[in-house]
Amino acid sequence: MVFSIQPEDVLIEKNKPVVLFTGKPEMAPAYATGYAAGADLKADLIAPVDIKPGERLIVPTGIHMAIPPGYEGQVRPRSGLAFKKGLTVLNSPGTIDADYRGEVKVILVNLGHEKVSLSPGERIAQLIIAEVSSAVFTLSRELPDSDRGSGGFGSTGA
Repeated sequence: MVFSIQPEDVLIEKNKPVVLFTGKPEMAPAYATGYAAGADLKADLIAPVDIKPGERLIVPTGIHMAIPPGYEGQVRPRSGLAFKKGLTVLNSPGTIDADYRGEVKVILVNLGHEKVSLSPGERIAQLIIAEVSSAVFTLSRELPDSDRGSGGFGSTGA
């Protein structure tokens, strides 16, 4: 079945945005539990791949998505991979815009001290679908005062 989505369309089913995807059914993002916030993304690999300590790797997922307008996909690390293997998503969270139709890929980095081997179909990241809004940026001569002011990078405490 082929769907044609226009920018003004937002597909909602039971108060949840509908995200269309193409690719192998076994590579579909999937929630591990009924209350999981993130759906697991899997590595679409032909053979195992090693990531050496300090090395970055772009890992394909084999899927393309159509996220409804007004939403984004956030690609985040899996806590188990981060804790047990030192593997994390480098640009976390990575953003998948609603108008992006290319293959979803995940930038992984090995922050551990040993090589990590990824297997085909292994869960490598989590995908959060979140509502977003666009801002209107207006040039101003000055900004209103705030309690914080221009303090940054640790100015509110360690």
